[in-house]
Amino acid sequence: MVHRIILSALISLICSSFCANAADKDLIRTLYHADFVEYDEEPKDRFTLDGQLGIIFSSGNTNATSIKSSLKSEHENDMFANQYWVEFLYKQSEVDSDEGTLKQTTAQRLYTYVQSDYKLRVENQRLFVYGDYEDDRFNGYDHRSSIAGGWSQQVWRNEISDFRFSVGPGYSFAKLDSGEKAKNIHGFIVRASAEYHYIWPTGAKLRQFVSTEAGEDNIKSRTETSLSANLFESLALKLSFIMQHNTNPTSDNMSLNTETSVAVVYRFF
Repeated sequence: MVHRIILSALISLICSSFCANAADKDLIRTLYHADFVEYDEEPKDRFTLDGQLGIIFSSGNTNATSIKSSLKSEHENDMFANQYWVEFLYKQSEVDSDEGTLKQTTAQRLYTYVQSDYKLRVENQRLFVYGDYEDDRFNGYDHRSSIAGGWSQQVWRNEISDFRFSVGPGYSFAKLDSGEKAKNIHGFIVRASAEYHYIWPTGAKLRQFVSTEAGEDNIKSRTETSLSANLFESLALKLSFIMQHNTNPTSDNMSLNTETSVAVVYRFF
């Protein structure tokens, strides 16, 4: 009889301890639910769409208005991993002239690209097709564009980071503001790009993107470093720094251009 009472007490004590631990874990998971990220090594069909908007008004010694907006979308299924990007930049400043103070457009750019990766049977190895288009009012070109295709690979992907790269041949073409063909741009190129993401437990995200298009007479490079922090479930604040470099720019244009921006990002789905 005594043994039964002791055994029953031990069982009750173990059950109480287990239930308390389980309750504590549920409580912790509830309090810090945003820090628990569900991860699937074989992601199912998914589609995301993010919108970005940044507006800056300056007054005083410099009167200017800057607007930067973009849309980014990713679509992935068992066969393809696609990326879509559209970006628009506009800046208007007040300048002094003989006729007084006038408002003048000092920056206007439209940039878009699409990349589609076809997944091979070998894990993380892919074939890609890429195309972009840029219309920058102040870089000396009426427009310029490039297409490329080749090899792409997802080097790794886990719950906190991922890294991928692509490299392959392509063709670049452009037209000057005068309407003439830009000889330094037209021709075959080799395009390479790499992209890295890191996610902190708090939900903050780091993105580092690098791309280079090497041709016979010009090398065009673009890097983007961005850091975003969640404000609400679908709203984030993003700080980004972009560098664009051309080894052989048009006359009266600098080789290196930089851009720093702060914007609000909204995730539609």
